[in-house]
Amino acid sequence: MKAIVFDVFGTIVDWRSSLIHQFSELEKELGIELPSEVLTDQWRHQYAPSMNRVRQGETPWVGLDDLHRESLVKLLNQQGIALDEATIDRVNHFWHQLDPWPDVQRGLQQLKEHYIIATLTNGNLSLMVDVARYAKLPWDMVFCAELFQHYKPDPEVYLGACRLLRLPPEEVMLCAAHNYDLRAARALGMKTAFIPRRTEYGPQQSKDLEAEEAWDFVAEDLVALSERLIG
Repeated sequence: MKAIVFDVFGTIVDWRSSLIHQFSELEKELGIELPSEVLTDQWRHQYAPSMNRVRQGETPWVGLDDLHRESLVKLLNQQGIALDEATIDRVNHFWHQLDPWPDVQRGLQQLKEHYIIATLTNGNLSLMVDVARYAKLPWDMVFCAELFQHYKPDPEVYLGACRLLRLPPEEVMLCAAHNYDLRAARALGMKTAFIPRRTEYGPQQSKDLEAEEAWDFVAEDLVALSERLIG
């Protein structure tokens, strides 16, 4: 194995806590009620359906920043929250400022000493560059859906990253906190590593609490994974 590619939202960054905090800060600043947890959870609930419309050909290719904004406008209308266009753009940019899980920076640095490390994410390129800079993530490369004009779990995303690395799938491993993502990678011959993020969706999380299959590696966090791989 020569490279490890990582899912980002949920696996590397704690998007939920980060968004809730930013909504709360904006609420204080604007002096209006912004139900931060409800807005965060409902906004994320639109994530998969919006990408599926693109994956199924219902709409032409649209990057995740644009999908997020469409979902946000719809959500604000449903909640009866009036924000001007500049503030909507600012809220949409919340996704560019996400905090990493506590183990991430150390774990990635250790893995980077032995493997190529890169993202494999549905986020668009500028979004992922901003997240990497904000969270101080030491990627060698940023692979994202926008490069391949497909969203995961379409095979073009996984195989596209392998192709650009000039490595066969069996020499590339996907690390993710989501079993569906790992299933798609394994079906294409990639190696797999599961990292549980049991609070990604908050205290009521009911999925991805444990590995659902015998993935190549299962570890509690990235530091533990690096210790397993490197010794």
